[in-house]
Amino acid sequence: MRAYLIDELPTSHMDRLNKFLKKNALSSSINQLFWVRIPEDLLSETQFQHRKCWPHVFAVELGLDWVKLEFFVRSLHNMRCSCPAYCTAQQRVYIIDYAHRMIEHLGIKT
Repeated sequence: MRAYLIDELPTSHMDRLNKFLKKNALSSSINQLFWVRIPEDLLSETQFQHRKCWPHVFAVELGLDWVKLEFFVRSLHNMRCSCPAYCTAQQRVYIIDYAHRMIEHLGIKT
């Protein structure tokens, strides 16, 4: 899986990330795994046309001292569709910027 990993984070700050994601992302059924929506204007043409598959999201996973953001955009409603795919260039920039804004907003030193 292609992903963006930020590691060697202070373990004392991981709770900040967890609280932030609980407030600003969708929780999954797996502990420490969250879904973040891709804005509609960044969806690929196929993803935009597949409104029954919305929302399209990327995964954010928390570890002991790391956060991983996956570059795979998926549907929460239909995994067997043609619209889940690795992110476009614009979506990749959004995912990386999301990570940087989150870390900056929380005042976490990397």
